[in-house]
Amino acid sequence: MSRSILFDTETTGLDPAQGHRILEIAALELVNDLPTGRHFHTLIDPERDIPEEVVRVHGITARDVAGKPRFAEIAADLLAFFDDDPLVAHNAPFDFAFVDAELARLVR
Repeated sequence: MSRSILFDTETTGLDPAQGHRILEIAALELVNDLPTGRHFHTLIDPERDIPEEVVRVHGITARDVAGKPRFAEIAADLLAFFDDDPLVAHNAPFDFAFVDAELARLVR
């Protein structure tokens, strides 16, 4: 059995080094490259504004994320879902950079 995780993020901008944050993350479990039905999905309070030009891309507004958990609150569940299995993303450098930046904030 080969397990992998397909995931995607939506963010407040294009560059985590400029303070842009994840505001949604979704992940699907695949076994032998087929979806199992197990998934992880959450909206996240990015703790910052969401520029209007970004809202036009993904449609997620500040109202949508108001009262949602912060990344620190979902990180343990996300990492448990990922486990040690391979991660797959459509725009991998982008998505990995944001996940890495969010995780780095937790250890500061």
